[in-house]
Amino acid sequence: MSTKPLGDRAPQAVPGEGFDPGTAYRCSPSVALRPEPFGALVYHFGTRKLSFLKTPQLVEVVRGLEHHRDVHSAIAAAGVAEAQRPAYLRALAGLAASGTIEARS
Repeated sequence: MSTKPLGDRAPQAVPGEGFDPGTAYRCSPSVALRPEPFGALVYHFGTRKLSFLKTPQLVEVVRGLEHHRDVHSAIAAAGVAEAQRPAYLRALAGLAASGTIEARS
């Protein structure tokens, strides 16, 4: 799965379908992020799938999830512009659906 929060290639996952941006999330412990100039490579050890985070700002959001009370706070802390937030929520919903990020208690 390639996740790009900008443009026409944004994932079609809709927040609310098993993804609640009002709750706390984290990067799955089964996932490794490898920084790259474009963003990061994502490897899921459980599914053995390789995917991409195509912007450094999305990487910052994903890494910051564990430090914030909810997804909205992590997005705001990363400095995502208000106009871009719906695209980031769609991208994060796709990452939740693929198991890259998961809800934390």
